[in-house]
Amino acid sequence: MSGSAVLLTFLYFIASIVIVFIGVLLFELVTTKYKDWEEIADGNIAVAFSVGGKIIGLSIILLFSIIENDSIWATLLWGAYGIVLQLIVYYLFEFLTMKFSVQDKLKERNTAVGVISFCASVGVALVIGASIT
Repeated sequence: MSGSAVLLTFLYFIASIVIVFIGVLLFELVTTKYKDWEEIADGNIAVAFSVGGKIIGLSIILLFSIIENDSIWATLLWGAYGIVLQLIVYYLFEFLTMKFSVQDKLKERNTAVGVISFCASVGVALVIGASIT
């Protein structure tokens, strides 16, 4: 294990933490009528699934970017693009479930909606990730 590999791993780690943090923060600011982390602390499994899907989804996009690209900057750009695309998925998901509000159902602790939200985030992340390679 070379010193440069250790440093590069640390830099990718920092870049990934920054992207995931920004992504989760933006999702909470623009998409929710409540505080995600308060809901999670209160035991709301539906919200935990939804937030967990966003974290895993962004991580999947970062994974493919790290594998495919040779720079931290490219990974940061793909991560930012991934945040935008994940937000689009959220709004499409909300639009396609016209019979109910995803946010209201998550707040009401509807685990089924949380699981589908999780699957939408992870599923789209896999497609985005595959398109990077």
